[in-house]
Amino acid sequence: MQKFAVIGLGRFGSQLARALTRAGAEVIAIDKDPRLVDLLSSDVDVAVRLDSTDEHALREQGIDKVDVAVVGIGNDFEANVLTTVTLKSMGVKHLCARAEQETHGRILKRIGADEVIFPEDESAQRWSFRLMAPQIGEKIEFAPGFSLGQYTAPASFHGKTLLDLQLRKKYRVNLIGVRSLAAKGPEADKDKKHMLKIPQPDTVIQEGDILWLVGRDDDLTQLPVE
Repeated sequence: MQKFAVIGLGRFGSQLARALTRAGAEVIAIDKDPRLVDLLSSDVDVAVRLDSTDEHALREQGIDKVDVAVVGIGNDFEANVLTTVTLKSMGVKHLCARAEQETHGRILKRIGADEVIFPEDESAQRWSFRLMAPQIGEKIEFAPGFSLGQYTAPASFHGKTLLDLQLRKKYRVNLIGVRSLAAKGPEADKDKKHMLKIPQPDTVIQEGDILWLVGRDDDLTQLPVE
């Protein structure tokens, strides 16, 4: 189970924490406002009131061991920056920070944020999926919770046929197309190297292939990363 810390429980942070929890993640939700913490306490694994710039307090909650930390503080850029720096110094694996302006985003990237979130442009639900399923690239939603996703074939798929992989049986997703991004061999037709192929049971998945998969978001998140 993936473990997340969401720091700053305003509208975006609280929605993201709930969405991640619904998707099956373990979530530690943090804010200095006890009212916001209480509102979320029954919806996540842990909701705690603390100063997010206090490294000792963060370590006591195990924030240094989470897979992803999201700094969702939106109304206090100084606190956002200090929290981001603190988390970076703690060695958090993957750090996302919220920005209200492009200038703020550039600053956050410069001080160590791996990704910058602009809530005005992207919803908490979309970011929840993106964090839970980093292996899925471009995604088109057909209906709530049901999408077409672009997925780079992991090493465990290379050299195997679709019959071998049993994608529908194992992962409950349907493959509708394969795009090969690399020419196969010195004699390969360069004009066809980006061709989208209709998959057949004997289609062999190669390194660099992009798979277009249709399925429920919950199932897409379970696809292997490597």
